[in-house]
Amino acid sequence: MLYSVRYKGDPIIILIGLKIITLLFAANAAPPVLGVLLEDKWNWPLDGNRRFVDGEPLLGSHKTIRGAIGSIAAGTLLSLLFGLSPILGFCIGFFSMLGDVLSSFLKRRFKLACGAAAPILDQLFEGLFPLLFVKYYFSWNWAPVIVLLLLFIPTTHFGAILFKKKLISRPHERYPRLVRSRTRFKAWRACHIPLPPLERYLNFENIIYYKWIVAGFFKLIKQYDTGVRNALDVRFRQLELQLADLPVSFDSFRILFLCDLHLDGMPGLAERVIDIVSGVESDICIIGGDIRSEMYGSSFLAIRRLRQIVENIKAREGVFGVLGNHDCIEIIPDLEDAGICMLVNDAYPLRRNSETIWLVGVDDPHYYKSHDLRSAFKEVPKDGFSIFVAHSPEAYKEAAQRMVRLYLCGHTHGGQIRLPFYNRPIITHSRAPRTIASGLWQYGDMCGYTSSGVGTSGVPVRFNCPGEIVLLTLKKRNCSATKAQRHSSKV
Repeated sequence: MLYSVRYKGDPIIILIGLKIITLLFAANAAPPVLGVLLEDKWNWPLDGNRRFVDGEPLLGSHKTIRGAIGSIAAGTLLSLLFGLSPILGFCIGFFSMLGDVLSSFLKRRFKLACGAAAPILDQLFEGLFPLLFVKYYFSWNWAPVIVLLLLFIPTTHFGAILFKKKLISRPHERYPRLVRSRTRFKAWRACHIPLPPLERYLNFENIIYYKWIVAGFFKLIKQYDTGVRNALDVRFRQLELQLADLPVSFDSFRILFLCDLHLDGMPGLAERVIDIVSGVESDICIIGGDIRSEMYGSSFLAIRRLRQIVENIKAREGVFGVLGNHDCIEIIPDLEDAGICMLVNDAYPLRRNSETIWLVGVDDPHYYKSHDLRSAFKEVPKDGFSIFVAHSPEAYKEAAQRMVRLYLCGHTHGGQIRLPFYNRPIITHSRAPRTIASGLWQYGDMCGYTSSGVGTSGVPVRFNCPGEIVLLTLKKRNCSATKAQRHSSKV
């Protein structure tokens, strides 16, 4: 059905025009958004990798069947939402992609690289073709078409620049996190405060499940305050690990391990940690990630409290750290200023006499999935003795393939809330087996320890699973999870 609409400031045509330009933006944005979400999945080139008579690609690898389908689907679905004909939305998506294909074809003829920006050419046909159809569909004159086209071209041009700058490109030359568009999007959201309030307060896991259901349940049975006291009762645990091929010079080497601090989640927690660490001497200290409590917003308070803790740590050869799934990539300079040597897919040699052990740390393998063992181990000799640190146990198979001797991690909080008659984690938030979700474990020739963590996540309570700070002493003997000596004490 065709619509005849007057154009003299008529509110009807203004409303339709706003809907049309929104459909155009959606059709334009669908391909790159799908690229962020799906990465290489179903990324089949639209031109089948064919070349034109000039030897250049017909369209190039950036024009995909997935993108074309996504653009048409976005136009169709959004038109239904706007109360317009789905045929209109389908044709807007189709003609938008047709214009985009023509632009790509012309760019290849000008020998421009795939993905290279060509202002106006990139947007002209993609906006003009669907607007010509809209002109016919609504029996418009040329005025609204020109207005919408002039709005579409600069908006999509600067939108593309922002998209590439924030999600595609490397933020700086030595950016330590794997550069995948999905990872960059997660990192941007985590590092910036203005998360939409509706998303913050209606988030199912963080608000509805933890703060309403779980916290509400413990308040109902009048155990919430007990759980908070339990959470502040962080224990100091000593553990002796017997490792067969530990270099002789490192016999009795002591590692102070703190993980999942979530320092801005509970008043009094940082003071409890300082009470413990100020009385412990170690060779090195390792911070296993998750400095702050939330997955978004400011890290200022957590970092300030971490600085106070680091000032009281007595580690002869320094303090080292890895990032967790709650940690924003942008806090690395602040952590380094606090005196922490951050290992983000990197390795650090610890030397004594003529012998060396390698401390290898990777980026978060749980949420960002940015652990890169190839980069982390590139300087580690194949027969080198390595201690591997990751925020979660989920990289255990990859670590074992690298002949890691000791794997240190956390993330699971040991379950945080356990049943009194079932001394194992119920919920681990980890894809790793439950058998390696807490305490000392062994996988092949690799020993591992998964800390119950210092702080709490979700709801600030603990039951039958106290928080812990662990002092590991490495001994040159056979590694045996069953013979390892444990000691727990309060400081």
